[in-house]
Amino acid sequence: MKILTQEESKRIADRVMALTKADECTVRVSGGRTGNIRYARNNVSTAGLVDNADLVVQVAFGKRQGTATINEFDDKSLEKVVRRAEDLARLAPENPEFMPAVSKQAFKASETFSRATAAVDPEFRAQTAAYSIEASRKNKLVCAGFFTDSHSFQTIANSNGVFGHQEETNVDFTCTVRTEDGRGSGWVKRSATDVARFDAREASDVAIEKALRSVDAKALEPGRYTVILEPAATSDLIGFMLGGFDARQADEGRSFLSKKGGGTRLGDKLFDAQVNIWSDPWDKDVPVMPWDAGTMLARERMNLIKDGKVSALDYSLFWANKKGVRAIGAPGNMIMGGTGKTTAELIAGTKRGVLVTRTWYIREVDPQSVLLTGLTRDGTFYIENGKIKHPIKNFRFNESPVTMLNNIEAIGKPQVIAGDEVPYSMLIPPMKVRDFNFTSLSDAV
Repeated sequence: MKILTQEESKRIADRVMALTKADECTVRVSGGRTGNIRYARNNVSTAGLVDNADLVVQVAFGKRQGTATINEFDDKSLEKVVRRAEDLARLAPENPEFMPAVSKQAFKASETFSRATAAVDPEFRAQTAAYSIEASRKNKLVCAGFFTDSHSFQTIANSNGVFGHQEETNVDFTCTVRTEDGRGSGWVKRSATDVARFDAREASDVAIEKALRSVDAKALEPGRYTVILEPAATSDLIGFMLGGFDARQADEGRSFLSKKGGGTRLGDKLFDAQVNIWSDPWDKDVPVMPWDAGTMLARERMNLIKDGKVSALDYSLFWANKKGVRAIGAPGNMIMGGTGKTTAELIAGTKRGVLVTRTWYIREVDPQSVLLTGLTRDGTFYIENGKIKHPIKNFRFNESPVTMLNNIEAIGKPQVIAGDEVPYSMLIPPMKVRDFNFTSLSDAV
């Protein structure tokens, strides 16, 4: 499937809105292609290219809404999807939280497209897998990995004059390397908009080194330790916490930002002064669409945490209207400020501590405090006098990212991480944290 141009997608949107008899109509057209290669046990198992496109039409008669989707764009299909959405709207009950389609928005384009990424071909994917496989075999290791590249477009429009169209590219790579006897394991993840920022050799070498160094792990007594958390180890933890910045949850007493007796913690200093987290659609490292596709509102740069203080909450269109607050598009990325320090430099400044490559199987224990439980995995090491002394067995932890961000001793250079548990592209630094709570040992590698 070819990527639709702005003119082509606008013709589809205009045709849909001309066909409908509803009070209002919103249109979303999206599609693209995703290439992939997967390998395991030092052999490629699958490779392919997936093309897809679809059209989502939502209409409203008063407060009754209907939505229909189709993946064909001829006139007959367009009329069919419009009539289906209208039929559903007439049958639907009134939505008590109905919000009318937003008025015309001004969208400032973001740099979500890379020509180099759009040009990735099967040979590039094969070379990415080949380096991991060849280097693993050379070191008598076993690897498994997954590389994807995507080139897509997104178009939004409504009957109030909203229109936006933009292309997007991404690459994502994960690789796990293990010793043949299964006693050592290493892992790496890399994400980027521009494939020129991705180095398959560098990424695979990280996983290989961790696998080799993690053999013969020793047991360390559970307890509270100073830890150095690599970006992948913190992204999901912080992602859980960021969900609590929803204004409605806070107002209704359902998040850690709710005040006892009513109100929110907006403006309160809840974190270490080093903590700054914001969203910015135009960030050069993690650019995202300049609109929120759900509401069609324009996104803006938003400071969620400034110098440790809660500086903003995320309002849905309905909740913003109820509270008399101006609504903006929901964030599409999350960025945490850092320094120029590498993970190696954080290690060098640590007398005793634990290096955590990755956290996994995370579950929320208590939403009011964002207490999470999970496991370390794929490379956990003991640090002594500024050096990695030996590998240690993995831990289960019980920790809140709110507490964690109050116990920061040092922050490193941010790295792009595509969130696995949250819908954000993230730019997260490694960080050194005191008193991280490890509660028990895990024999898994």
